[in-house]
Amino acid sequence: MADREHEQRILGRIARMVEDERVLRDALASGRIDNATEQRRLGELERELDQCWDLLRQRRAKSEVGENPDDARVRPSSQVEGYLE
Repeated sequence: MADREHEQRILGRIARMVEDERVLRDALASGRIDNATEQRRLGELERELDQCWDLLRQRRAKSEVGENPDDARVRPSSQVEGYLE
């Protein structure tokens, strides 16, 4: 699969998670879920988003220096969580 296709798949996953966040917030606002459920699921989504963005950055960095972007790997959320803070 071409680099661009991989990148588009990752970006598509990110877009779906952002939509999931919106749906969760709407569900809380309408009373379909409670605050604890929303917070738990939002935490899971934030960790997954951090991992996706990290993978995308890894792939782009490897491409820029002439390495194989397919060598990039999803890192544990504990490793990537603080990168954006």
